[in-house]
Amino acid sequence: MVQRIAILGATSQIAKDLILSLAADGVENISLFARRPGVVAGWLANVKLAGRYPVCGFASFGTQDFDAAINFVGVGNPARAAALGNAIFDLTLQFDEMVLDYLRRHPHCRYLFMSSGAAYGAAFDKPAERDSRAVVTINDLPPQEWYGAAKLHAECRHRAHPEWAIVDVRIFNYFSRSQDLSARYMITDIMRAMRDGALLKISPDNVVRDFLHPVDFYNLLRALLSSPAANAAVDCYSRAPIDKRTLLSVMQSRFGLRYEFTDTAAASSATGVKPCYYSLNRRAADFGYQPTLSSLEAVLREAEAILHGSL
Repeated sequence: MVQRIAILGATSQIAKDLILSLAADGVENISLFARRPGVVAGWLANVKLAGRYPVCGFASFGTQDFDAAINFVGVGNPARAAALGNAIFDLTLQFDEMVLDYLRRHPHCRYLFMSSGAAYGAAFDKPAERDSRAVVTINDLPPQEWYGAAKLHAECRHRAHPEWAIVDVRIFNYFSRSQDLSARYMITDIMRAMRDGALLKISPDNVVRDFLHPVDFYNLLRALLSSPAANAAVDCYSRAPIDKRTLLSVMQSRFGLRYEFTDTAAASSATGVKPCYYSLNRRAADFGYQPTLSSLEAVLREAEAILHGSL
């Protein structure tokens, strides 16, 4: 794997999980960048990593030499994405251009950009595949598609520079014991109900999701950083997705989840309702990625930690 790594957007939860994985793997040459460096420094102290990795503001990013930059800047919460509105375009462009400008001066540096399955568009009546096309309602782009359009725009810019080693990592569903349970996802709604002993009211539509575990996310990024340089996009995936009804049934039997189906339950998604929000695109396997956990295994492992306080 490459030696000197810059992590941009180190306050994001998925970035923090990656930092923990890197630390556990003995990786040392990491620099963390954030708009609020003090928050990151405080978190490092809380997880007993104080002083191990330098924490910087973004202004110093261009003054150092890195072999890889991993860009987590953005939003990972539907409510925050909705609140951010059209500013998602400027935010995505600002920090993406910052890294692209760095590549102009350091063309040897690899760039991993955290994209999203939403880049495919809002139509997920079936899962994405390797030959899927992005579908954008170009003549009347609704607000719930702005997030995906911003990611798609960034990916298009990246493909226009085949001379640089840029890999867009499309994250569909990610679940970790450090998840913000106040976020409005199906899985966090389930977790809150189990934690609080509350009745979960949920819509009866049997959607399918593919939950990536932090271990497999780390496996994927390690594979990308250890493989020959490439300009490409990869989709995240576990060993197997899971449908909502099966997940609810297992959570009921394992953790006592109480739930009822109701047509009045709001389906909340800042990027639109997606029945089959996962991918069958196995491009990541070309880089040596092989997931170790299924969606169900990932959720059960992290749910056990959350409900029994093993954080």
